[in-house]
Amino acid sequence: MKNDVRNQFLLEPDVTFLNHGSFGACPKPVFEDYQHWQKKLEQQPVLFSTETVYEQLEQSRTALGDFVGCHEQDLVFFQNPTTAVSNIIFSLDLKPGDEILMSNHEYGALVRAWSKWGRRQQVKIVQQEVKLPVTTRENFTDNFWAGVTQRTKVIFLSQITSATALEFPVQSLCELAREKGILTIIDGAHVPGQMDLNLNELDCDFYTGACHKWLCAPKGTSFLYVKKEHQPWVRPLIYSWGKDGDDPGPSEFLQDFQWQGTRDMAAFLTLPKVIQFFQEHIEGKRLSCKKLIRKTGAELARLFNTPPIYASADWIHQMVSHPLPVNAPEDIKERLWAAYKIEIPVFQWCGQRYIRVSCNVYNTDQQVEYFLNALRSLI
Repeated sequence: MKNDVRNQFLLEPDVTFLNHGSFGACPKPVFEDYQHWQKKLEQQPVLFSTETVYEQLEQSRTALGDFVGCHEQDLVFFQNPTTAVSNIIFSLDLKPGDEILMSNHEYGALVRAWSKWGRRQQVKIVQQEVKLPVTTRENFTDNFWAGVTQRTKVIFLSQITSATALEFPVQSLCELAREKGILTIIDGAHVPGQMDLNLNELDCDFYTGACHKWLCAPKGTSFLYVKKEHQPWVRPLIYSWGKDGDDPGPSEFLQDFQWQGTRDMAAFLTLPKVIQFFQEHIEGKRLSCKKLIRKTGAELARLFNTPPIYASADWIHQMVSHPLPVNAPEDIKERLWAAYKIEIPVFQWCGQRYIRVSCNVYNTDQQVEYFLNALRSLI
């Protein structure tokens, strides 16, 4: 895979960066656009904060709505999915004994957020085990749905998981939940830019995505989609001026969420540029990235002499996680960095250490081979 866009990114050239999944990487043209909006704010703080920012937020919502397949008025911006989901959690009106169903693969910070809230509200958090290796999507759906009870009010599920990098079949579960009157909240932090997304077709109740990961937006660019029927009862964690302020927004929902006190919203305003860059430089090369990550997964299985965590590579996109063997050094992450300048996550999940590889357009076959050779020297 040619590395013809590497020089478009701000990444240090001597680092083998195989961890795009954690915080993404921002291209130079996008970062310049980000700084452009920051300068606009500082050049005319009052005009920008009371008029310009709302005009530009609408343009960003429109660009993003077209990209993710929904109406722009159903989107609000947040710095990260954790904050976005927290706003939904604290808007829920559930009774003691009600249940939230999720998998045991969910992002740790959000499991913690649900658990803290659940204890206070006396709401039960149920983590349905998804055993590895995953086999078929039908089997996954059946096993997960077995966790539903008469007390289940909300399903919270990742579309692509963080730790295990697997794509879960959320659409079939959203359909089942809709029939039972169960709310669906989908964590799509890793989805925008890594796989196609159409929120109208998915038809979930709530969806959050991070644009600073696979869309390569500046850090702190995420969104929350709220189906229109729920907008009247969803409330922000932070109330500000709302409909009594400067925001001419078309709904009280947008007015409540868009202005939450003075803050730098420049990252949100880059989305037209972000999507343009993605479509011109990244979108057409995702298949090559996917092939490289599948090859990497197969090589890790061969190197460690252990099977992958999926029966078919159709479960993964541009990330792959693999369990480390017991003889891997405890400080393998630190050694990979100190000796080889390889940036890659190693973490504990469900009693097992994993290593996760991410590939985007700036990564090459040579970098992956360099990484695999480094592993061979350490294990």
